Amino acid sequence: MEISQRTRTRSGGRSWWALAGFAAAVFVAAAVGALGVQGTTEEYANLRQPGWAPPSWLFGPVWTLLYALIAVAGWLVWRRVGFSAPLWAWSAQLVLNAIWTPLFFGAGRYGLAFAEIVAMWLAIGLTVVLFARVRRVAAALLLPYWAWVTFAAALNLSIWRLNA
Repeated sequence: MEISQRTRTRSGGRSWWALAGFAAAVFVAAAVGALGVQGTTEEYANLRQPGWAPPSWLFGPVWTLLYALIAVAGWLVWRRVGFSAPLWAWSAQLVLNAIWTPLFFGAGRYGLAFAEIVAMWLAIGLTVVLFARVRRVAAALLLPYWAWVTFAAALNLSIWRLNA
């Protein structure tokens, strides 16, 4: 049985380059977010927050882990089906991810940021569903991310209401 060109492309050394590409895409989204939060530790601390709000130092380690999981999940799906509908959804949620931080911190638009994070939450859900049809482990890798965004949405809503 002959292996197709598409399978060979995704299975050898080029596959590792693709993983680097997925990591780079996630890094760009993270970098946009990082630029949006430079110097905002004090801003976050000065916001009225619910008692269950995490300390600002927690966000960096959590997002580092989540971004790694997002990159690996995208790569695993790419290895199976190439850049198809599941990865368009993956790309959409990543763009939405990059937009949230500048909206919330850079612009201080807590209500708009909440609407945006709801759209991101829905895009992550769609990505999870589409990934599950291709590779369940890839969908499972996105579940902590989806859970964290659920928590972040609740925090965003609470901060918006407390600071309106």
